[in-house]
Amino acid sequence: MRTGYIGSVVTGCLLAFISIASAQTDSAKSVLDRSTIPQLNKGDTSLTRVKPADSAEFKPKKSPMLALGLSAVIPGAGQIYTENYWKPALIWGVGGYWIYEWIQLNNKYKDFRSRYQQTKADQYQRLRDFYHDERDKFAWFLGALYALNLLDAYAGAHLYDFDVSPELTLNGQIVPKVNATVRLNF
Repeated sequence: MRTGYIGSVVTGCLLAFISIASAQTDSAKSVLDRSTIPQLNKGDTSLTRVKPADSAEFKPKKSPMLALGLSAVIPGAGQIYTENYWKPALIWGVGGYWIYEWIQLNNKYKDFRSRYQQTKADQYQRLRDFYHDERDKFAWFLGALYALNLLDAYAGAHLYDFDVSPELTLNGQIVPKVNATVRLNF
């Protein structure tokens, strides 16, 4: 009985995943892009791409490379550029706290290092090594925060023009949300 229940749960999860994955494609909007159609010239056997004169190319409003560069110079500046004003405060707050902790741990490491050099006591060696490891941990945290800052600025600029309005259907009508509940009683 238990294996049947687990099998039905796994099958249900698999079916839910497949339905969600297939729902992500919009078959109504899959239109062939005819902006570059290969055409065969008379007497020529090679294909050439002809671009219609009336096609307008998409120009993004925010440059991902500029956002990346701004965040590389001043962490959080790329997020300000992409108008995500709450993110720099988070980056600066977390980064400032981790820098403060790194400085405190570095001071304690130097203190116990000098004490160990003077006395060669085993206790000071353990404390020196502990504060050294903790200081290095916060350095890794700061490096990861810097990398995530760069990644977020780059992705934020790419997604700046992404439409998240509720009217994403073909005829402009808002699709109502449907809630379903499944109850199993054993």
